[in-house]
Amino acid sequence: MTTPTHIAQTDFYSDIKALLHGARNKVYQTINQTMTQTYWEIGRRIVEQEQQGQARAQYGAMLIKNLSDELTQEFGKGFSVDNLENMRRFYLAYSNSETPSRNFTLSWSHFIFLTRISNPNERRFYEIEASNNRWSLKELKRQFNTGLFERLQLSSEKNTVQQLATQGQIIESPSDLIKDPYILEFVGLPVLANYSESELEQRLIDKLENFLLELGKGFTFVARQKKITIDEKHFYVDLVFYNRLLKCFVVIDLKIGELKHQDLGQLMMYVNYFDRTEKQDYENPTIGIVLCKDKSKALVEMTLPENNNQIFASKYQTLLPNKEELKELLEEAISE
Repeated sequence: MTTPTHIAQTDFYSDIKALLHGARNKVYQTINQTMTQTYWEIGRRIVEQEQQGQARAQYGAMLIKNLSDELTQEFGKGFSVDNLENMRRFYLAYSNSETPSRNFTLSWSHFIFLTRISNPNERRFYEIEASNNRWSLKELKRQFNTGLFERLQLSSEKNTVQQLATQGQIIESPSDLIKDPYILEFVGLPVLANYSESELEQRLIDKLENFLLELGKGFTFVARQKKITIDEKHFYVDLVFYNRLLKCFVVIDLKIGELKHQDLGQLMMYVNYFDRTEKQDYENPTIGIVLCKDKSKALVEMTLPENNNQIFASKYQTLLPNKEELKELLEEAISE
């Protein structure tokens, strides 16, 4: 039998364990920041030494090789030629506006990846988003490979290069949430010749964590196949989410083919239903998103009201995009 004394002891043990876990995390973060700042400083010293030495590539290579031997002998692993090259590259990527006192909040592995992004605005955007959203290195690589930086610019006129590079993605209105296209490579459907909307939905549920990350900031899952009844007729909403940042429901309808105007009409009905029967007074209007394989921009514009800020149509694709193609689309959109 569990006694009050036993429960009190269990709570006591849990509190102490929580304190130790918190302390370990803080120590890890402090060590990580200190070592990353140190690596930046080592990179700076290498670059300055190269500039003072002979203007030959052989000199730089020999300098790093000799330094690697010296540091490995005294400090052990972690100072290979490749890693010292990473430190040098790290300093060069962040040399213009950074100082040794700069607070590097990501892991060293994150920064090794970030330094390989040649566009400084794009690099800064991914650093901000990875830090704010606590992306793992794996998720950072995925967001880069799916062209998030380019997709956000394509999805909203508000997402200028300068804003994304200095502030990251800011969520203030429904349109700020939208991406076009959404990348669903994690569902593993490209290997299938044909699939149904129900199968796509099931794959998204099976990979719900991945889907939430792709949807973006502030999303929580509410329901699938949400049953709504209107005049004794039953309808089923594919997926329902809630966005904590905008304080509103987000209903998602899946279409595996080309978008039709009837699809938008159906989604508007779902949105109206949630606004009139589910939404509380303190909450904002419901957002509806139809994810489709293909769409006509003209059809969407003619079907929806001119002042529409609740209904959105975005394409999805189940393969990673070609980043060069995304950049070309972005250049075309800017020139229009």
